[in-house]
Amino acid sequence: MNLFNTGGTANLLPYDGESYYYGKIMSDTDAQYYLQKLLDDIAWKNDEAVIFGRHIITKRKVAWYGDSDYSYTYSNITKQALEWTPELLALKQLTEQKTGTAFNSCLLNLYHDGNEGMAWHSDDEKSLGKNTSIASLSFGAERKFAFKHRESKHTLSLMLESGSLLLMKGATQSNWLHQLPKTTKVTRPRINLTFRTMI
Repeated sequence: MNLFNTGGTANLLPYDGESYYYGKIMSDTDAQYYLQKLLDDIAWKNDEAVIFGRHIITKRKVAWYGDSDYSYTYSNITKQALEWTPELLALKQLTEQKTGTAFNSCLLNLYHDGNEGMAWHSDDEKSLGKNTSIASLSFGAERKFAFKHRESKHTLSLMLESGSLLLMKGATQSNWLHQLPKTTKVTRPRINLTFRTMI
């Protein structure tokens, strides 16, 4: 009996966490529609971080939406959540239906091409709670996504297609890091929506 609605997908991680890749959950036409709507309608801003006392502004752009005006702090920068757009609400409902998990907020990332990526990190901020679930919806360019165990350094990776869904849950954020490596092969933009639950 499948209580967690993982759709028969197997856990990608060999130990110390749970991550499920659902593959494409919508047609190419729908994925292209959402990519264009998100590019046009989201209040994108360059991401900022304070690292070792230096204020850094990234090429990658981000946006933060939620059920209420949650504040979210990471890399020593605080963001206030904006109100959902109709498209984001529809995508949130689709993600909740597929994963069997309720979410109240979403951090969106816009990578203009393969020169922009994300270094190894985990989403383990206190505001997300322990053993949190994070669902990632991808649109646009197909990109490699990698995991690395904090202690054993075991790594694995997969390609995230446009219109695809990845769910990280259980002890994943405590025990595993993840990254979106840079690549010169990708020239098109990618948007990913990371649905979260603020506590």
